[in-house]
Amino acid sequence: MDVQEPQEQFEQEAMDKQAEEQNAHSDSAPLPDPEPAAPSEVSDSIPSDLPPVEALVEGPAWYVIHCYSGYENKVRHNLEQRIETMGMKDMIFDVVIPTQEEIEVKEGKRRTVERHIFPGYVLVNLALTEESWYVVRNTPGVTGFVGMGNSPTPLRPEEVSQIVKRMEAEAPTVKVTYKVGERVRIVDGPFNDFRGVVAEIDMGRTKVRVLVSFFGRETPVELDFLQVEKA
Repeated sequence: MDVQEPQEQFEQEAMDKQAEEQNAHSDSAPLPDPEPAAPSEVSDSIPSDLPPVEALVEGPAWYVIHCYSGYENKVRHNLEQRIETMGMKDMIFDVVIPTQEEIEVKEGKRRTVERHIFPGYVLVNLALTEESWYVVRNTPGVTGFVGMGNSPTPLRPEEVSQIVKRMEAEAPTVKVTYKVGERVRIVDGPFNDFRGVVAEIDMGRTKVRVLVSFFGRETPVELDFLQVEKA
């Protein structure tokens, strides 16, 4: 039986979340996520009878926590406040939301947005103990760690490096909102305002091939992602 690595697990779950949200938008109005509890509703004291936690590595490591989708920034703020007020700076060292710049075309206009690489997830660098686990797990908006029970699975160093590399990429990625077979409108270049059907998408070259009708005949035209938008 194959066991998913921690990064593969939360990457797959993140993609599943995105797919569910897209389907919800197309079928009906989406229901809002439950509002995380206010920090004042959560105790700032650590109980003395905490369940045992098994650390799979010694010393600090990066762990992945689930949170309500769309509340990543609020969860980071809440956790940073708890680290400060509960005196956990020597055990919980950093809280990161993996993001990258993305270019999208909407109504013929380009704009650069900051996109969460893994929606619904936050990375935390900590030395795993019963106390640090409790502080993170009971932060408002956090629904759990990635891993089994009270034994969160740390990310491997190479997985962390891959995430950091994506976050530090100099060139922003391009958001593709169309699929093969869908009708699109060309918004830039000599074929501006022509419409056609997507025949091929080349993610590696950031090119799209569109079948455009000229005098009753379909002609393939190769364009950059940013020259096309969903019709």
